[in-house]
Amino acid sequence: MTTKKYIQLILILGSLTALGPFSIDMYLPGFSGIAKDLNTTVAKVSMSLSSYFIGISAGQLLYGPLLDRFGRKKPLFVGLLIYILASLGCIYVADIDAFIMLRFVQAIGSCAATVASVAMVRDLFPVKDIPKVFSLLMLVVGLSPMLAPTIGGYVTEDLGWHAVFFILMCMGILILSASQFGLPNTYKPDTSISLKPKPILSNFLLVIKEPQFYTYAFTGAVAFSGLFSYVAASPLVFMDIYKVDAKTYGWIFALMSVSFIGSSQLNSMLLKRFSSEQMIFGALISQSVISIMFLILALNDLLGLYQTIGMLFLFLACLGISNPNTAGLTLAPFAKNTGSASALMGAIQLGIGALASFAVGVFVKDSVTPMVAIMTTTTITAFIILNIGKRFIKEKVELSDSDDVMIRH
Repeated sequence: MTTKKYIQLILILGSLTALGPFSIDMYLPGFSGIAKDLNTTVAKVSMSLSSYFIGISAGQLLYGPLLDRFGRKKPLFVGLLIYILASLGCIYVADIDAFIMLRFVQAIGSCAATVASVAMVRDLFPVKDIPKVFSLLMLVVGLSPMLAPTIGGYVTEDLGWHAVFFILMCMGILILSASQFGLPNTYKPDTSISLKPKPILSNFLLVIKEPQFYTYAFTGAVAFSGLFSYVAASPLVFMDIYKVDAKTYGWIFALMSVSFIGSSQLNSMLLKRFSSEQMIFGALISQSVISIMFLILALNDLLGLYQTIGMLFLFLACLGISNPNTAGLTLAPFAKNTGSASALMGAIQLGIGALASFAVGVFVKDSVTPMVAIMTTTTITAFIILNIGKRFIKEKVELSDSDDVMIRH
């Protein structure tokens, strides 16, 4: 593979990976404008985030078998077409319920890009290059939440929230064109793969029966739902309660992403000294202490804008450490069924995240306290799940430094 071709593939796969985070974060600064134009509340607009998370959760399970059965490019083409049409619908929508539904459809479409990009990395690159390629794609995923709301803030302030969905539609069109003309047919359709519900469900059932899977998948998902709570509540907290403008909100969101990405990088260094299990335990203890302190401050009306930013910064740093480790231990037992385990882990994380963001839409009105209460509850629940679940793991499997070596304890 030439350097030019390598860079081209990375850019296209990176844009496929970035579509989801941009679709989630870019419209957040427009929540107040959407609420005003659609004659509703910011809390009701946040339901469109919940519907998006539900759409991604369902899509994770849908596209895995489709990409194996029909090859990579056909499902990707259909998914991106759905995404483009749903984005167009969001531009002209006049009703909040229709907007929430269109966001669900948009998520189903964008999920094709996310799942296909992961599958095509395995198809296109030699085994020794895969970790490096995934690191580059993870950098894109990490940078997207920093860039998307900041860009969205400027676009919303200058052109209005409709322009955000026009830009997302144009991104969809460009990515669709680049994928069709710039990506090779990497995988022959496999007609032996059944699309009937029974074999697909029985495969997922095999995965979820593994104690190490359900312990770390649910620990990670429940802890990580604190991030979904923050994302769903942040437009209301910062723009409605603390009265910052859309541009400032975008920069605050970018700062929070620095916390999450920075701690993820710190995690790589700490793993040279500590095991994944120790890292998860330490991160959840720290997250519990921080969230309880955060709740005490909120209940006593001691939180201003800067105190809230500071506490959220610390909270998200803990998640940046626990999340990669729970993901690693969740998938470690599966030399086979990795695709199903990965899809199921993603669906659990996004499904629980959707519930947390839905709770934010119901309870967060004119105070920071309900958001902090949800984040504290999810953190302590995750810590309890970890300690109960560990009792059922007879033989723990970890990945060693060598990609394909499993260590059993």
